Amino acid sequence: MTLAAFVILLAATIVGYLLNRQAARAIRAGGTRLHSLENFHGLFSALLIVVPVLVVLLFWLALEGPVIDSLVMSGLPEGTLDDLGTGAIQLILAEIKSISRDNVFGTPEDWKLAAADRLLRLHALSDWLLVIVVATGSIALMIYARRSVSPGFRARQRVERITSGLMIFCSTVAIFTTVGIVAALAFETAKFFSMVPFTDFLFGINWEPQIPIREDQIAAEGAFGAIPVFLGTIVIATVALTVAVPVGLLTGIYLNEFAPHRVRRTVKPVLEILAGVPTVVYGFFAILVVAPALRTFGQNLGLDVSPNTALAAGSVMGIMLIPFISSFADDALSAVPQSLRDGSLALGATRAETMLNVLFPAAIPGIVGGVLLAVSRAIGETMIVVMAAGLIAKMTINPLDSVTAVTVQIVTLLIGDTAFDNPKTLAAFALGMVLFVATLLINVLALRIVRKYREIYD
Repeated sequence: MTLAAFVILLAATIVGYLLNRQAARAIRAGGTRLHSLENFHGLFSALLIVVPVLVVLLFWLALEGPVIDSLVMSGLPEGTLDDLGTGAIQLILAEIKSISRDNVFGTPEDWKLAAADRLLRLHALSDWLLVIVVATGSIALMIYARRSVSPGFRARQRVERITSGLMIFCSTVAIFTTVGIVAALAFETAKFFSMVPFTDFLFGINWEPQIPIREDQIAAEGAFGAIPVFLGTIVIATVALTVAVPVGLLTGIYLNEFAPHRVRRTVKPVLEILAGVPTVVYGFFAILVVAPALRTFGQNLGLDVSPNTALAAGSVMGIMLIPFISSFADDALSAVPQSLRDGSLALGATRAETMLNVLFPAAIPGIVGGVLLAVSRAIGETMIVVMAAGLIAKMTINPLDSVTAVTVQIVTLLIGDTAFDNPKTLAAFALGMVLFVATLLINVLALRIVRKYREIYD
């Protein structure tokens, strides 16, 4: 039924657009001058229908589940939920939902069967009410929009006002989402530092976050010195950038200035495809191809190579970043004014000299900005590092050794028991905050470099 509601909304939007546009054309065909074009009248009807009805539809879908769950649980026999904790109540609700989907195990009590039947009836009633509300609202707004068509109606201004409001709303949502993310990180990080000293976290050299969460668990006391984790992240990112920056820059320079049109037309789409490969595929490639190849090669040379290495994860991550840097370099070089290139060639410089002495310095803002954004991507990458780097934190800069990274530890800490009242789980938020601050500083540095050199070459 939810699909039916969306289909009704889409159909009403299209019909409203066509009706208003046709009505405006009829007025214009009668010799009367319209204030706004016919398409603006149609767009006004479409926006007037789709915006409020879609908001109601999304709020309905968001609140439907919690409201129905609350009604079902409140309708249980008196005394059923007495002396039960939150976890036990959630288990009962999950069992009722499972019964409503015909996933019955054993012989459930009669009151659970009755609750499952009530759950189904409430969902069916909610679906029908949703369709009725969407259809009624769409028709009412369509009629109102149709009656608004007149020679003096300022449809263009109404459309622009609605569009401007939508853009402001989207910007506000993005801002508040960012503020919410930062606030959540900061709040949980503050809780972590109330349990673990700040200096121990930033300057400690032992990372063993496994501590007992329940009384029946046996675990170590825990150590939260994050330097090995940061060091592993730096090693992996360094390997990745060592591979990606020179190859990506040279690729971008070649495609922009020296490649024949046929080669550029072939290589450019291939790089774009490479950029669209999911990171989990790169992770499989790293762990199944690159890591065994490095281990075999190291054994032939008498080197001790771990099964999971920073070199394997970093080199595959560098391959992933090549199209990113190449695209930035190509775009930056293409943005250099043609007059600089023509002037250099007219003075007798070769194409290589023009690239080295004129084009590349002028394109430094875009190139450096792209490289620093690639650094942010490298230190924030998860799947490749999780699959190919390792889990144990070590104080080493040897790329042939197994290391861990910030993203790996965040994933590891949030697997299993996730009670957000102990240092083990809260350490993930502290690591996330450090990663967020580092990425923010890199982006700020990129913007400052771009602005500085742009002023020089403007």
